[in-house]
Amino acid sequence: MLDKVKNKQPDGLQTKTLTIQLVAEILQKKNLISEKVYTELLLDGDLIKKRLQKNLDSNTGGRASKIRDMVSPTEVILSLTPELPGTEGKPLTEDRITEAIAEYVNMPYKKIDPLVLNLQIVTRYIPRPFALKHLIVPIEDSLGSVTMAVADPFDMDGVNSIKQMKKIKTNIVLSSKTDILKIVREFFGFQASIVAAHAEMKPSTELGTLEQFVSMRGQTEIDATDSHVINAVEYLLLYAFDQRASDIHIEPRRDESIVRLRIDGVLHNTYSMKKPVHAPVISRIKMLSRMDIAEKRRPQDGRIKTKYKGKELELRVSTLPVVFGEKVVIRIFDPDVLLQPIENLGFYPREFKLFSSFIRKPHGIILLTGPTGSGKTTTLYSALKEISTPELNIVTIEDPVEMIVEDFSQVGVQSAIGVTFANMLRTILRQDPDIIMVGEIRDKETADNAIQSALTGHLVLSTLHTNDSPTAITRLMDLGVPPFLIASTIVGIAAQRLVRKICTNCVQERLMSDEEMEYLQLEKKQYTIKYGEGCVECRGTGYKGRTAIYEIIECTDRIKDILSGTVELKDIYAAARADGMIGLREVAIKKLLDGTTTYDEVIFMTG
Repeated sequence: MLDKVKNKQPDGLQTKTLTIQLVAEILQKKNLISEKVYTELLLDGDLIKKRLQKNLDSNTGGRASKIRDMVSPTEVILSLTPELPGTEGKPLTEDRITEAIAEYVNMPYKKIDPLVLNLQIVTRYIPRPFALKHLIVPIEDSLGSVTMAVADPFDMDGVNSIKQMKKIKTNIVLSSKTDILKIVREFFGFQASIVAAHAEMKPSTELGTLEQFVSMRGQTEIDATDSHVINAVEYLLLYAFDQRASDIHIEPRRDESIVRLRIDGVLHNTYSMKKPVHAPVISRIKMLSRMDIAEKRRPQDGRIKTKYKGKELELRVSTLPVVFGEKVVIRIFDPDVLLQPIENLGFYPREFKLFSSFIRKPHGIILLTGPTGSGKTTTLYSALKEISTPELNIVTIEDPVEMIVEDFSQVGVQSAIGVTFANMLRTILRQDPDIIMVGEIRDKETADNAIQSALTGHLVLSTLHTNDSPTAITRLMDLGVPPFLIASTIVGIAAQRLVRKICTNCVQERLMSDEEMEYLQLEKKQYTIKYGEGCVECRGTGYKGRTAIYEIIECTDRIKDILSGTVELKDIYAAARADGMIGLREVAIKKLLDGTTTYDEVIFMTG
């Protein structure tokens, strides 16, 4: 056996090609694969590659002859699902293999981040077929030198051809095959669609709501069913899904249209489009979401349902007339995020126990408070899903319906035809509900109806826009609800925020400084806290994903006693504290000390 392995060992860079055996040797020397995997690759790597290639050929109808369709050594290695030696099941990744190869051939490694790439640079120097043929993509243009990402460090034919044809200087970096193919397909596909759509249009203008520019050349707008526009919108949506975006912003400017994605609560610029293409793209989105394409002066709301990687996604679309045209925001609702087990939302034991008891009460009102984007909808949907059974009739009133769930009877508010929160709440009471979810209590009529629903034996869940949970009580009083009714109906109130979680791939530790301890009013001692250094997994941000922090109060006898007399907000705070309430800042500090989030995030989210 050992002789066979020795006979198959490569002779380093003399091979001038990236073989399975060479890559296996590189990984083995860096202790990235076990001896068992190393031996299997040396003995059976070529057979594994033939088998994988045969499967690929059959799936592509025998057309897997181009470089992009050939099975690479990295793909052969990953087919064995190897684990990193000395770790608890942590898998070896394509990026780690590519990085090891780059170190071996003394070439810079680059993890391509689509969010920081300039679409014009990617598509300016080479055509799409050339990029696919050589697995090469331009990623940066600085001081007359173009940085090219390649998948094979020994295949320089493509780079040399570009240098000769374009008369440019080049820098070469090594990137994974998957990253390069992804950029080529998405960027070239989007750019080709936008360019083709733009080429079919004569110079035109977009009439803004506050500014008008008149061109004497006439106006032409391509139809929203044009194939290039259809392709561009599909590329844009798939790109957003791949990047884990929660929102897509398409914003018209004076001379162009900007596309931004919100990822983990932060907006990133991603694309820019020629201004004449903006209107057709917006029209296509409006058509998909069943809006009135001709109406551009008023805001509209719509929705799109689609599939991505085998699961259904709900897209909520909103248009807004702004100075330079129509702005569109598409909110992406992933059922895996919106309908989570409540134990995964971020509760600590006390808060989890309280909230779980609230949603299992037979009647009363449960309120969630917090600003827009603080995760209230996720908490509401997850809570309803938790208690939903065939024996219960759950009805929701939303503005608009965020995500369609078959287990609930959902009503969308339409104020123009009298379908309001208050009106629907009165109607729903005649529908024999057990649990009612009201999207938001925003006026006295809705508040009164919610109170009456709770008094007549229904459990009501709703939201208020207040900064913390005690303030929700005074907010209801501001709406005209008598304190004694608040005391007899409110079960509990939860205020929440979302904080970004530290990326587990680049997490580092440090000691908290004296100034930080003083600002957070912590006891002076050594605190070890964590932060994200920034890596390819988190796009250099140090964060990946978000979790909620909750401040929960229960309407106990202590709080009810306060509501029976002169109500002061400071007295509600004091009573809630006496009952064990932990404030948002304190919960955020707990998340900091247990290594979930960072000091900066605590300060940013809780002031």
